[in-house]
Amino acid sequence: MKYMNKSIEELHDMLIKGEVTSQDLIKESLEMSHKIQDECNAFVTILDDAKETPVTDSLLSGIPCGLKDNYSTKDILSTGSSNTLKDYVPFFDATAVSKLKEAGAVFVNKTVMDEFGMGGTGTTGHTGTVLNPWDKTRMTAGSSAGSAAAVAAGVYPYATGSDTGDSIRKPAAYCGIVGYKPTYGMISRYGLFPFASSLDHLGVLTRNVKDAAIVVDAMKGLDKNDMTSWDSTNIHLKESLDGNVKGKKLCYVKEIVDLSNYENPSPELKEHIANFMKTVELCKSLGIEVEEVSVDKTLLNASAAVYVVISCAEATSNMSNLTGIIFGPRGKGDNYIEMMKDHRTKGFSPLIKRRFVIGSYVLQSQNQERYFRNAQRVRRLLVDAWKDLFKKYDGVILPVGSGPAKHLDGSKDILDKDTVVLEEHLQIGNFGGFPSITIPNGFVSKLPVGVNITGNCYDDANVLNIAYALEEAMDYKNQIAKEV
Repeated sequence: MKYMNKSIEELHDMLIKGEVTSQDLIKESLEMSHKIQDECNAFVTILDDAKETPVTDSLLSGIPCGLKDNYSTKDILSTGSSNTLKDYVPFFDATAVSKLKEAGAVFVNKTVMDEFGMGGTGTTGHTGTVLNPWDKTRMTAGSSAGSAAAVAAGVYPYATGSDTGDSIRKPAAYCGIVGYKPTYGMISRYGLFPFASSLDHLGVLTRNVKDAAIVVDAMKGLDKNDMTSWDSTNIHLKESLDGNVKGKKLCYVKEIVDLSNYENPSPELKEHIANFMKTVELCKSLGIEVEEVSVDKTLLNASAAVYVVISCAEATSNMSNLTGIIFGPRGKGDNYIEMMKDHRTKGFSPLIKRRFVIGSYVLQSQNQERYFRNAQRVRRLLVDAWKDLFKKYDGVILPVGSGPAKHLDGSKDILDKDTVVLEEHLQIGNFGGFPSITIPNGFVSKLPVGVNITGNCYDDANVLNIAYALEEAMDYKNQIAKEV
């Protein structure tokens, strides 16, 4: 009997009743880990010596899960999928990891990511490309690529992720699962390898909304080690899922959804938008009011550039400690400058080095006003535009990306400037620190696609409940990838 394709509650119930043991679950999860590693290259480390934990009232106790490899794990290799940390074993756990341990979670692997979270393809990790379990010729998106592939393939019911632009939510869409990024600071960032500190969110990938609520309930909380964390003890995500959404209000942005804005829409884009509009009608049938709104297109078009400038600037600063002197493989040279240069030149992928060049350039004193400060100003305009929507609506609902997972070689994908906003709008959720969740809402070209709901800060319970009600009305809950 297979267990890892079940939900957290189902597994917990079986553990409590003695129908299965934690060791049984670990054995199956490890077997699946090796199978999916061979097929999809989803893991940096597989913990074959994982030990069972006592089964308690905690829903997560005794159940295997995966950790993205930018979560610091004591005595366990934590590389950030970069050669600069290929042998790094931390001496402390991230706060989120400690909280999962307290809940009785069992860690069975560390998942591959785009190097330090900088990438949306799952192709830049130092251990190689992560393949989509639905179609090995397609990408998983990133950066939480390994976590998404593993959960979709049925290795375990959940894995952690991090999201700086869309790094939980787009991989979830591409892999036909749920990806949830809570309000900024709900989960402590202490022990997460920083990419862009003002944008980084911790979160989770699961196969249903309730599981996402359960895991984040365990991970969240005020942390003295993270001054941006906040007290969420009065928020109980799982308990808030009642499916009652009558009278709720959602909106979608015409400039993103209207096909007339796309000069040469591909068949997949047309089908994706048509599928989204069916989801809108389904929302209405549940008693949710859904309206079309308009947002300045020039402002929307600036989103991707704002993200590049701010994220690269913060990454350049955050990763200046990766010198090879303090930790990581030592570079060669006659002095420390030559050693650092050798370490960083050989250790980082070309993508990372390009981002550092951009970040350093926009932070130079003569360039700050034109690039970095202006990016911050436009970020504020975008956040204010979404905040204005939240005065009237419970959330913004939009399709994720321009269709299903892109081909790894790119040869069959039509990508143009018109679809940039459609591909990148999830970044606004990071600009504002908004709670944001992606759930599967159908198939295009026999591959899963997703819909995203983003709400106002601290309104996580409401956002999740809307997603929960919509999920219950569709047939895509608890999907396990089947190769097409």
